[in-house]
Amino acid sequence: MAGIYLHIPFCKQACYYCDFHFSTSLKKKEELVTCLVKELELRKEELQNEEIETIYLGGGTPSLLSIQEIKLLLKTIYENYTVVTNPEITLEANPDDLSEEKIIELSKTPVNRLSIGVQSFFEEDLKMMNRAHNAYEAKNCLSVAIRYFDNITIDLIYGIPNMSNERWKENLQIAFDFGINHISSYALTVEPKTALDTFIKKGTYPTPNETVAKEHFDILIAETHKHGFVQYEISNFGKPGYFSKHNTSYWLGKKYLGIGPSAHSFNTTHRSWNVANNNKYINLLQNSELPNETEKLTKEDQFNEYLMTGLRTIWGVSLTKVTQDFGQTFHDQLLQSAQKFINEELLVITHEIKQPENKDFSPCKEGLTLKTTAKGKFLADGLASDLFII
Repeated sequence: MAGIYLHIPFCKQACYYCDFHFSTSLKKKEELVTCLVKELELRKEELQNEEIETIYLGGGTPSLLSIQEIKLLLKTIYENYTVVTNPEITLEANPDDLSEEKIIELSKTPVNRLSIGVQSFFEEDLKMMNRAHNAYEAKNCLSVAIRYFDNITIDLIYGIPNMSNERWKENLQIAFDFGINHISSYALTVEPKTALDTFIKKGTYPTPNETVAKEHFDILIAETHKHGFVQYEISNFGKPGYFSKHNTSYWLGKKYLGIGPSAHSFNTTHRSWNVANNNKYINLLQNSELPNETEKLTKEDQFNEYLMTGLRTIWGVSLTKVTQDFGQTFHDQLLQSAQKFINEELLVITHEIKQPENKDFSPCKEGLTLKTTAKGKFLADGLASDLFII
């Protein structure tokens, strides 16, 4: 089983915090869509023996595509790849693009999951982030979308300057009241070379407070738990039956093909990435040249990636898998390095939780996995990097 990700590199305007590849000019949208189709056709051999179980249109802002363009991309996948009977097909969308007419049209396409970039239901927060939509549009699009789509996830950002704990709780409660079954939530992070980074250095924007972010994170965990959500990955909360199959496939190490400027691909032993430039991407594909570079992953690379993703999930890092895939030396070194974090109650060795619909997963003979504790969850990425084998 494998997945396909399509990067749609267009946005109406730049959010201050965003460091993804995108353009606010739509002049070359038609050309780029044509090139996405061509790349899909040229790279079909890479997943020749795989069934496609998930398709994800991300960005950027995929909801800027017309219904005809979305249908064309999906039609191309179905014509060139083997797709399972009921694939998960996700479209990322911004509230200002989701008119009732657009939602109804989308519901008639193969798209069966919407990922809506709400970020906040409050006007002051949206202005602080330079979002293209307003609070009314955030709520209005959901009131329509829930009538046509059962599988909806929304993004929410916490740790925004001047966001009180009470307002963060209100954000979450509004989502619960809409009956949303999945929430992806991230702390406002200052990435290098973003507008946010520039404003903070100039002193025109307050620096996000890590203590506040941690308080919001704890509230997020407590409130989602009360409402029946499972924190199956550090930033992802879903009710049973509504976990993101596409993102879960990343965390479980399945193959995926990344199509579009800046998109990454992974086949378990190699990683490739496309040029992060729309013009270069278009020019190369118009000459039938692939716009990507490839690297072979060392055993250390593969181990470190498994560690990074595994510690972020509810399934943890299988100690038996480490031994089987990487050898006893890696297993022993991992346990030795992890011991101090186990002593600090940031990590724990516990029994395995069965991974979902993963035929390639070999259950632990002893059922043991290395996981973060409740105390260690917020520090998962740092813990993983400290356990890397270089």
